[in-house]
Amino acid sequence: MKKVLPILIIVVFSVIFYEIYIESTKSLKIKRLDCQAKTTTFERVFAEGPVTQGIDALLSKNYIIKSNIEYSKYMKSNIKETIFIEDLDQLLSSTIEKYSKQIQTNDDKKVVIDYYLYENDKEDTSKKNDKAKEYAGYLMFDFKYDNKLIYKIQTDYSFIDASDIDERMDCVIESFTSIKGK
Repeated sequence: MKKVLPILIIVVFSVIFYEIYIESTKSLKIKRLDCQAKTTTFERVFAEGPVTQGIDALLSKNYIIKSNIEYSKYMKSNIKETIFIEDLDQLLSSTIEKYSKQIQTNDDKKVVIDYYLYENDKEDTSKKNDKAKEYAGYLMFDFKYDNKLIYKIQTDYSFIDASDIDERMDCVIESFTSIKGK
C-alpha cells in the first residue's frame, strides 16, 4: 500500500497537469474567424487601449497607412519586380473601403495602420527547420490609436507570386473590425 500511494499521487498530478496543458494551448489553436484558419495567423488585442475608437476611425475612413516591404536577401526575390508598396497601399485602401461605414464620431483622431510585407527568404541559413520554409511570406500589421498599440496581427501568405495578398489583407481588416462585436 505504501508503494501504491506515491504512484497514485504521481498519476493524478500528471493527469491534472496534462489537462491544464491541453486547455492552455487550445486557445492558441482556435481561430476566431474562418479566414484566420486558412494560413498561420496570430493576433493580439491590447484591451487596455482605445480599441473601439480605433475601429470606428477605420470604419469612417479616418486612417493613416505606414508601410514597408522586406524582400528576400539571400535568395532571388519572387516579388521584387511585381509587388510595389504603392500597389499594396492601394489594395489595403480598397479593402478598407469594403468595410467602411458612416459612423458619427466626436473624435478626429486617426488610426495608424503600420504594416509590412515580409518575403520568406528560404536560403537564409538562420532558418531553423524546413517548416520555416513552407510559407511564401507574411503580413504584419500594427493598429495604433492615440499613440497606443491596440491590435496586432500576423498572417502568412502562401503563394510565391503573392497572389493571395488581397485575401490575407481582407482577413486582417475583418479580424480587426470584428473585435468590436466581441
